[in-house]
Amino acid sequence: MKFSIIICTYNRAEYLRKSLESAAKQDFPTEDFEILVVDNNSPDATETVCDDLMRQYPNIRYFKEMRQGVSYGRNRGMNEAQGKFIAFVDDDETIRSNYVYKLNEFFKTCPQAELCSLPVVPVFEAEPPKWMSSFTMRLITGAYDKGTVVKQVSAKDYPGTGHAVFKRDLFLKYGAFNTALGRKGSSLMGAEDKDFFLRLIQNNVACYYVPMAPIYHHIAANKLTEDFFNRLTLAIGQSERVRTLSISKKAYCKRLFSEAIKWAASFVLFVCYTVTFQIQKGIKLLQFRKNVTKGLLSSANNS
Repeated sequence: MKFSIIICTYNRAEYLRKSLESAAKQDFPTEDFEILVVDNNSPDATETVCDDLMRQYPNIRYFKEMRQGVSYGRNRGMNEAQGKFIAFVDDDETIRSNYVYKLNEFFKTCPQAELCSLPVVPVFEAEPPKWMSSFTMRLITGAYDKGTVVKQVSAKDYPGTGHAVFKRDLFLKYGAFNTALGRKGSSLMGAEDKDFFLRLIQNNVACYYVPMAPIYHHIAANKLTEDFFNRLTLAIGQSERVRTLSISKKAYCKRLFSEAIKWAASFVLFVCYTVTFQIQKGIKLLQFRKNVTKGLLSSANNS
């Protein structure tokens, strides 16, 4: 088995069907790739959707992970996977029918590669708000575009889990996703993928950008609201607090110092947006920074 596509899901049956169908309809031999759905104890029709599609596509496998949290789900998928390469696709993402074929071509022409990042193209279900800038775009949508050619990316451009493909050996060698991090139920906590990929960076695992296999991220209208923005940015700060304190107090203090630098940069951007008559975008960046800082200084239980 060459590829394992892992889709971890919680309570998104209406999106999951589209995601699964796009993963199943690949122009690639079915015996060479599998699709693993890890249901994180969803209360909706997720299991029914999976049962229906498994009757149509025999290379779909379904698992229910009762321990709540996306990190538990990802670890379960990695442990169950039979493929040499792991491709994570989120339950609100879709892929092209040549996705696996293009990945296979890349790894054949670049046999030294162990990790790659893929473009993320947002598909909006509602008009994006006027306050959205290039900075908040990636925050909310995961938008990721590094051009049209294959290239090695720097550490600052390493991927999130939802658009990464890597050798399963990396998981075995450098450890699992941290179950203290990541979303649990309706929580917006994160940083589990940052924690994982930082380990790869620290061990000099090179990451290649592969533009031929884009991911399409479907953005629901409720993700474009003020409420979602505030909850998400607060959770980013809380997640960073948990992640850095799990390393050491020194790491946490270092993160607080970097936050001060980010405040300075945010003020500069605010001025730039203001003088170009885009003050809404500038205000939103300061609000972003305020929420992250608040989260850094408070635990998730206090949100």
